[in-house]
Amino acid sequence: MRASNYYAAPGFERAGLRRRDAEWIKDRVADPGSQFIPVWRSQNLVIELDGGEPRAAILTAETAAIATGGFDDIEETLARGELVFLGLIDERAHFALDVSPLDAPLDMLRSPALASMGVEAAPASGGVRFADLRQLAGRLDRHEGALLALARAMLFWHSRHRYCGVCGEPTRSEEAGHMRRCTDSACKTMHFPRTDPAVIMLVTDGERALLGRNKNFIPGMYSTLAGFVEPGESLEDAVAREVREETAIEVGAVHYHSSQPWPFPANIMLGFYADATSHAITVDTSELEDARWFERDWILSHIDDASFRLPRLDSIARRLVEDWLHGRM
Repeated sequence: MRASNYYAAPGFERAGLRRRDAEWIKDRVADPGSQFIPVWRSQNLVIELDGGEPRAAILTAETAAIATGGFDDIEETLARGELVFLGLIDERAHFALDVSPLDAPLDMLRSPALASMGVEAAPASGGVRFADLRQLAGRLDRHEGALLALARAMLFWHSRHRYCGVCGEPTRSEEAGHMRRCTDSACKTMHFPRTDPAVIMLVTDGERALLGRNKNFIPGMYSTLAGFVEPGESLEDAVAREVREETAIEVGAVHYHSSQPWPFPANIMLGFYADATSHAITVDTSELEDARWFERDWILSHIDDASFRLPRLDSIARRLVEDWLHGRM
């Protein structure tokens, strides 16, 4: 089996059978050994001091309680979806903690909260901050990146499902944050976290790879093609359709590579290679700004600059390109 992609190596036991054990969950929230991953409006708390690499800021039960004003009613906090049980690492429970209601979340970074994270005092340089994971571009430790991504994804889902999609009444969180139930006694519809599948593919014709550029990319970046899987569509058909729609290139054989959770906001990227059977490109400008064939040797010899650069380091797109460049398909 291939090595996991970034965001896909959390290194913990999800302990799904424990989610329905309400008393066990409440005990873990109060357990001094439990760990809490704060998320503020889809941003994660990270520490980046003295030019070093960033690391995740994880709170103890004591400092989490201080930051939020206390867990006086754990059951109610869980029901609001502000706490989500993520799983166990070395038998220690880990929770996502939603601090979005706070207007100034960094005010919680005072002793002893900072001290518990190994920071002596609030840095004037702003080295402790809430950041979009995408801005860190894979610089976090892989296990920390995966844990923060899961916390972000779960709390994003809660923020978008506070009301029932069937009847419109409020929902409440159950099963330690892994299900929301409609509060209307005549409805009681259960809602579960969703992940939307998308295919992402590197199309090749031997020594050339097809890469496209979206107008929202940073200057010079070209990437693999991608798109959502439609209802009633196989993954292979989705690959062929997306390539055809975006570039008018036809593909034959489609080969699976690997997958990557992509919580921006809630996707699973399913990676493929596809063999081109046509070569003339017609760009759909509603989807792409540009698409071109690039020679393998040219990419290997080129240094990223404003005219051309490879996809971001934490993306499966980069993995697909790098594995093709170095013959690891």
